[in-house]
Amino acid sequence: MGLLRAFVAVEIHPEIHRAIDIELAPLREMLNSSLVRWVPTAKIHLTLKFLGDISQKNLEMLTQLLNPEVSKHEPFEIKVNGLGSFPNARQPRVIWIGIQGPVRLLALQRGIEAAATTLGYPGDKRPFSPHLTIGRVKQNVNSAQVQKIREALDQTTLGVLGTAYVTEVHLFKSDLKPSGSVYTKLFSVPLATNKN
Repeated sequence: MGLLRAFVAVEIHPEIHRAIDIELAPLREMLNSSLVRWVPTAKIHLTLKFLGDISQKNLEMLTQLLNPEVSKHEPFEIKVNGLGSFPNARQPRVIWIGIQGPVRLLALQRGIEAAATTLGYPGDKRPFSPHLTIGRVKQNVNSAQVQKIREALDQTTLGVLGTAYVTEVHLFKSDLKPSGSVYTKLFSVPLATNKN
């Protein structure tokens, strides 16, 4: 078996996907597919660690490393709200919805990062900023189109779209197709069950 393009992520509840669909409809209408490549709502997830290409051997080792790491952490709640862009508001390349989570979310992400590093995957250069990627600005946009994107983002306010209870973490593979990425869940690891 060849290399798999993989990432570790938390799935988002379908109710939040529905809220995203409703709240983003005006923005998606203002910024059509000639300007922004919108992520299909059902594929929106919270990435904890992007691994890139991994071998079958590393997949097995990753499973063995992730199980004890993830199961150390207790379930927690995250809140989905706010809209922003990377690298900044003046030069939007990636459009995102914010995630507010407790310290447990950061501890979980750091643990997964450390586990991946022991297998030789490079650590992220930027600090973890929990978000849901909802769109990517097309490469060929001109300055007038960038201005239109900035104005549309400025005019859009997203309140709280919902809260989600995180109870497990998943390893996905991503197959790049002409129609977009296809995600397949390879395995799941539950967070610690409450033993009170």
